[in-house]
Amino acid sequence: MDRRLFIGAAALGLGLGGPVFAQDAGVAPVGPDDLVLGSPKAPVTVIEYASASCPHCARFNNEVFPAFKAKYIDTGQVYYAFREFLTPPVEFAAAAFLIARCAGKDKYFTVLDGVFQAQAEIYQSGDLHGPMLKIAQAAGLDEKAVDACLADTKAIEALNARMQQYLSRDKVSSTPTFVVNGARLVGEQTLAALDTAIAAAEAKAKAKPQGHPARRRHPHA
Repeated sequence: MDRRLFIGAAALGLGLGGPVFAQDAGVAPVGPDDLVLGSPKAPVTVIEYASASCPHCARFNNEVFPAFKAKYIDTGQVYYAFREFLTPPVEFAAAAFLIARCAGKDKYFTVLDGVFQAQAEIYQSGDLHGPMLKIAQAAGLDEKAVDACLADTKAIEALNARMQQYLSRDKVSSTPTFVVNGARLVGEQTLAALDTAIAAAEAKAKAKPQGHPARRRHPHA
């Protein structure tokens, strides 16, 4: 792999094996650091923690996500948020996320999809620079812009800070991890599994008590 890509990304220095993870821990609500698709008014929110270097994440993206998006996000049933998690090789994941953010929010998911589609080729060839540069160029970034993006200290520090939050605050320990209206699904999911989780979330939301109507006051006799 071309070391030029990792001038900044290699400085992340993350400790991935530290905390003990609680199974029932909640996660923070969707915020400005999250990459989102769909309507925030949707009844169900699905948060995915995934790594660009994770083969399970790539398979979900390539084989399940298109149908999931068409069925739930595009129809207004699900508000989807993506959170960037770093797994080995960390340099691969970090480079992909940094470039995707440099491309802009409107092109972020296009770049990420390009990386996931090219992931198997990258692992087979051992060449990260060529495919990554091609994906970046398709999003409007030339090689100089890519180099600057990967050397952006503030962006690297922000990525590192988000990762540490997901480890310590959200108690995420593996990818992919999905949170469906607070219910956690760990590992690669099928569309059928997500169907079940979303249906349960919708049923739970409908079953929530709406509060008691105010009692009428009767005049004294």
